[in-house]
Amino acid sequence: MSSSLSLAVRDSSTMLRRNLLHARRYPSLTLNLLLTPVMLLLLFVYIFGDTMSAGIGGGDRSDYIAYLVPGLLLMTIGSTTIGTAVSVSNDMTEGIIARFRTMAIHRPSVLVGHVVGSVLQCVMSVVLVGAVAVAIGFRSTDATALEWLAAFGLLVLFATALTWIAVGMGLISPNAEAASNNAMPLIFLPLISSAFVPIASMPGWFQPIAEYQPFTPAIETLRGLLLGTEIGHNGWLAIAWCVGLTVLGYFWSTSKFNGDAK
Repeated sequence: MSSSLSLAVRDSSTMLRRNLLHARRYPSLTLNLLLTPVMLLLLFVYIFGDTMSAGIGGGDRSDYIAYLVPGLLLMTIGSTTIGTAVSVSNDMTEGIIARFRTMAIHRPSVLVGHVVGSVLQCVMSVVLVGAVAVAIGFRSTDATALEWLAAFGLLVLFATALTWIAVGMGLISPNAEAASNNAMPLIFLPLISSAFVPIASMPGWFQPIAEYQPFTPAIETLRGLLLGTEIGHNGWLAIAWCVGLTVLGYFWSTSKFNGDAK
């Protein structure tokens, strides 16, 4: 039992190093995906900031920065995991997975390496976008150390959930372009959530679309932790979405990965 566990840990660590080295050698994909939330942040703050602030009942642009940043942080996670789908698809189509299967390694370690590597990249991307947000005026002075820790835990949990979904998307894609297209909902969903405007300001027929999806409760929870707004039932909903998507993505990915080996 202990030997199989040590083998799994050793092989997963090896695959993690491989994926981190791959990301370091080919940073263009990660940078391109990271530019999307950064450009949206700058666009909405400096072009639409005053108007949007008035729309949410704020006094000036700084109110809209505070409202916008939690949603952009979660959107950063969604955009970063698209790179995971592309990377998994490349591994499947370029033959490296077939080579791994001929070696005496712990088979799930291939996917675990992708997932852990992607979560680490998500955390680094969130830190970079957060730094840009702080540079242009975002402040969270009322959040306690426990609330900051809870916010970080939510971001990691959300990144894990979306990464497993992205791995599944990469496994079912015939090439990198298809993987990128299949994973586009991970960027599109935040655009129709409460990230940019309150749900109450949306047309009545559209509000259920924005409300009943994973990004909105996660955004409202993160907003409450960082800014002190009301969280209500969103905290439990965000955790439920994260756990559900993680379980779904894990079983989907592993069944597809093991099925392809037959």
